[in-house]
Amino acid sequence: MNSSSSAVPHHIAIVMDGNGRWATRRLLPRLAGHKQGVDSLRRCARACAERGVGVLTVFAFSSENWNRPADEVSGLMDLLAKALAREVPDLHKDGVQLHFVGDKASLSEKVRAGLQQAEAITAGNTRLVLNVCFNYGGRWDIAQAAAALAERGEPITEAGLDRAMALSHVADPDLLIRTGGEMRISNFLLWQCAYSELVFSDRLWPEFDEAALDEAIAAYASRERRFGKTSAQVQKSSRSASVQT
Repeated sequence: MNSSSSAVPHHIAIVMDGNGRWATRRLLPRLAGHKQGVDSLRRCARACAERGVGVLTVFAFSSENWNRPADEVSGLMDLLAKALAREVPDLHKDGVQLHFVGDKASLSEKVRAGLQQAEAITAGNTRLVLNVCFNYGGRWDIAQAAAALAERGEPITEAGLDRAMALSHVADPDLLIRTGGEMRISNFLLWQCAYSELVFSDRLWPEFDEAALDEAIAAYASRERRFGKTSAQVQKSSRSASVQT
């Protein structure tokens, strides 16, 4: 059992995989799958907030996704701009605090302005922190953190890197979910997921509903998180904590 933490993870990270395959199986353009994926993200964010999850981090567009067909990349950028205009008011109303994490330098001025505006509008919300990783890569994150420390003349230590990471405003993920049946993390949160529990779902992202989320949370709750300790040490610590409370 997950005796070292709550049965509900504080921070869930998700690799939202399978939008293109979902569309292809229905003889639709791949972009239709990405549009359906936005609906799935909205549903998942609401479900996480209802279950008491504090932070949801999603992989929306990796730094490697620029290598996809140009029309798909262009469509994704347009989809992001439209989704911001459409979704942000409802997310704000639901108490969601938005953060867009990644290398924004290669994004258009229009997209960058939209991201900044969405973050500003939702900055005071506290019900759920939603990190959308866009043009993000785990190796990029580690490299930019090291560069930031070097520029400031600070020693490159684990603690220093941790403070310089793009997700330093939240605790590391307790649970990492990947949809779409693939069993890899694809350069996502390499630093932050060192001790995350991993769950791989065969469901394509547009099909990932509340029941699938509950299955992943149940799998998380059934595990014992040891962080390098022995099972006996974890159980002893848990008993001590129970006595103190």
